[in-house]
Amino acid sequence: MVIARIEDSARYYALHPLLKPLFEYVKANDLLAAPAGRITLQGDDLFINVNDSTLVKRDEQKLEVHRRYIDVHFPLSCEEEYGWRHLATLGESDAPFDEEGDYALYSQAADKWFTLQPGEFCIVWPEDAHAPIVGEGKIRKLVAKIRIPD
Repeated sequence: MVIARIEDSARYYALHPLLKPLFEYVKANDLLAAPAGRITLQGDDLFINVNDSTLVKRDEQKLEVHRRYIDVHFPLSCEEEYGWRHLATLGESDAPFDEEGDYALYSQAADKWFTLQPGEFCIVWPEDAHAPIVGEGKIRKLVAKIRIPD
């Protein structure tokens, strides 16, 4: 997992070739004013989901993992708390992995917590079980999805 500020995003371009176009788009557009929904940048290889969500308490949010996509989370309107735990430390998922939706959920508790402010981001790899959308109130956020090559 990477946690950083958007102005430092160029340091991470070497991690995946689609990080550069993602961050250039995010920096060049007012996504706080964009309509909720999907913004397609490069088909199913790179897209952004603009979400308006109600934040929940820590014990109400399950850990999630993905196999085919890297997530990049950007809180826009307020701070957002995230739980984290390494996938290797989890037992069985709550249900079989959903191949179409590219996720599995886990009821085990996160063992680390961190908070992101607007202007910050986190990059979540497949081994990073994460519990986003934690806090109080409502949030406008982005979740970018970057396909991992087969």
